[in-house]
Amino acid sequence: MLLYWNKYAQRLGEKGFKIMESLLLINDPKLNGTVITIELPNEGSKLDFESQVNGLLGYLKGHLHNHDITIEVLVNETIENKRSFNDQDRYNRLLEINPNIELLRSTFGLDLP
Repeated sequence: MLLYWNKYAQRLGEKGFKIMESLLLINDPKLNGTVITIELPNEGSKLDFESQVNGLLGYLKGHLHNHDITIEVLVNETIENKRSFNDQDRYNRLLEINPNIELLRSTFGLDLP
């Protein structure tokens, strides 16, 4: 189940649905019988997820050959993001995306805090 979950998330990311991809990958879902339980960090994430859940359910039911699968969404406000970035990590990532950021930083004499 987890393999197809991650494949679906990757497929969404390739199509440009980055928010849904990140919601699917925020933590690993848990399988209990035919119920898949996923914890999301807030109500807004839950609403975004639930608006797109039918596509995921169809994909999983088809690939797992099990049409009894359901998805339960729990909100857990204490979930911490798996990745924490400091200012240098963010800058390096932006620099990978657009090397002109270094020119901007040097032109205006900007430094990382």
